[in-house]
Amino acid sequence: MEPQAAGQAELILVVDDDPDIVRVVEVNLRLHGFDVMSAHSGPEALALLEHRRPDLALVDLMMPEMDGLELTRRLRADPMVTALPIIVLTAKALTSDKVAGLAAGADDYIVKPFDTSELIARVRATLRRNQEAREVSPLTGLAGNTRILREIADRLKTGDDYAVCYVDIDRFKSVNDVYGFGRGDQFISALARSMRRATVSVGLPPAFLGHVGGDDFVVVCHPSQVQEITSYAIYDFQRASDALYDPIDSARGYLEVVDRRGVVFEVNLVTLSIGVALSTSRTFGHPGEVVAVASEMKAAAKKNKGNYVALDQRSDRPPAPADPAGPLPRRRPAEDPPAVLPQQRVTESDTAAETGPHA
Repeated sequence: MEPQAAGQAELILVVDDDPDIVRVVEVNLRLHGFDVMSAHSGPEALALLEHRRPDLALVDLMMPEMDGLELTRRLRADPMVTALPIIVLTAKALTSDKVAGLAAGADDYIVKPFDTSELIARVRATLRRNQEAREVSPLTGLAGNTRILREIADRLKTGDDYAVCYVDIDRFKSVNDVYGFGRGDQFISALARSMRRATVSVGLPPAFLGHVGGDDFVVVCHPSQVQEITSYAIYDFQRASDALYDPIDSARGYLEVVDRRGVVFEVNLVTLSIGVALSTSRTFGHPGEVVAVASEMKAAAKKNKGNYVALDQRSDRPPAPADPAGPLPRRRPAEDPPAVLPQQRVTESDTAAETGPHA
């Protein structure tokens, strides 16, 4: 089964045993920029799905051999298309029939005869909801990679000053190794809550928060908000994460991690490394360039002990000419976030963490 390539028109599967309805729906969908493949029965539709994966299916409920309800159930049971948006077409206006379609797994329904403008509107609305759902992290509920890149691209277009903060949990693998991924998810959720509180606390202009995946998060904000957001997040997450350890590990201030050879390493409790890219010092042409610099600074932050914020202070812009009347006024302190935050959590076990296999 081949998915749609990026940039291609969205592919709609139309399944109806009435060829006239299939033809009308197909013509209208193509007029509005969609690609279409059609089937006249449930088995034919399933055969088509072996080769191509559509973005949405329009399924008639009243079909011989295999009705729309059974086809919908089979689509929901297939792991490859279980998330496929489905709109059922029904000639029955009874509430019980609509409920049956929704209960089988349909996302929406349209009653025949239908207005083609309503059909197109419902197709677009269902596709939009599905796209938004795919862009949201199921664990944190935050926007994912596509939405993050779009947010950075929007900042590039407007020309306003912005900062991109790439946030990562240090020694997160050790948490998963010792406690299992279930506890690890609790740490990720705790960081998501801390980051949300931090971004909300700065007020306007609104800061954007996204979840790249795993223990990685991205904040897009104004440069003057970097210090407040990162400071708030570090202190808040430290309090939240302390409560997630087993009491014995929290009391002694480190985890004991056993490697595959049976050697026990003392690994420091988690901290945050944050890399920051600034539009005020560099000119970026693409969101990927911004993310690359923020990622590079995050890697630099990880080389330091404790909670650490690495701010990209390199510049590709020439210095401003001196004013004959006197020196240029210095920016307000609020616009000069520090490159390093206080290291709230540094213990002797940092040395062991750096030399062990789980640093």
